[in-house]
Amino acid sequence: MLNRYIIERKIPGVGSSSDADFGKMASKSNEVLTSLGPKIQWVQSFITKDKVYCEYLAENEDIVKEHAKLAGFPADSVLKVNHVCDPTEAESDFDAIRKPETSGKQSNLHA
Repeated sequence: MLNRYIIERKIPGVGSSSDADFGKMASKSNEVLTSLGPKIQWVQSFITKDKVYCEYLAENEDIVKEHAKLAGFPADSVLKVNHVCDPTEAESDFDAIRKPETSGKQSNLHA
């Protein structure tokens, strides 16, 4: 079974890289992924000014770190995702996230 991981890569100035630069990074990543086999998959990445956040499916954290090492990318933080939540899980009255107050009443949430 593959687990979902989010990797934070601190790369100063990465947000101003060219499409060609991103293409080279993707090619290098794909090359390493091919060598590591089906126990790791790249889902997508999000680029900000100085960081890249990558989503991977992998057997374990070690293979995520091995991919980063072989590809020459930093892996400053590797976090296993415990749950993915999206708008389809919303409770109309927020019961899922309300906590009882000490008086036994539920707190009021304002959207």
